[in-house]
Amino acid sequence: MTDPSSLQRPHASIILASASSSRLALLQAAGLSVTVRKPSVDEDVLKRQAKAKGMQAADAALMLAERKAGSVSGQPGINPDALVIGADQLLVCDGRWYDKPVDLADARTQLKALSGRTHLLHTAVACCRHGTTVWRHVAAPVLSMRRLTDAFLDAYLSVEADHVLHCVGAYRLEGPGIHLFDAVEGEHAAILGLPLLALLGFLRQQDILVG
Repeated sequence: MTDPSSLQRPHASIILASASSSRLALLQAAGLSVTVRKPSVDEDVLKRQAKAKGMQAADAALMLAERKAGSVSGQPGINPDALVIGADQLLVCDGRWYDKPVDLADARTQLKALSGRTHLLHTAVACCRHGTTVWRHVAAPVLSMRRLTDAFLDAYLSVEADHVLHCVGAYRLEGPGIHLFDAVEGEHAAILGLPLLALLGFLRQQDILVG
């Protein structure tokens, strides 16, 4: 019998294979009960390999999401029936991939490169069960950044400080990063790191959530 106060089926086990507080917050805000496990993958190595193979950014993001989910799904002690969610996000502007900045100087360099341009956020999600991928999806929100002055960048980086080091593109759209943009197209949750609408649809199909 379903708990009338919950949208999640009783005993449905969901694990988030991510250390991202934004992804966890999105799932919790949607009423999901989620356990967090850090994936055992080397993202930098996998991204370098993907680039060397000439993979498209969307395919690379999906590969990374699957690897993350798979690494947790196969860990000892994990309930084999649990649905493990992995996610990844790659920012692409004019054919160049951008990652999280390593320091504030790098963040400023990235923002100056993105200033006045439109970029894509290839945001992938994959679900594993019994160590096997059972579903995957990628969204591609489009964001147009306004031209940023040096004075604005000084103020913005002063306000955001180290927060930008945890974000692809050096911005948090749910925070002061909204000041960077002229236009945004796509699901807000996907911009934050998780294509939530598609994921919830899959979870309903699997009878993990109330339909």
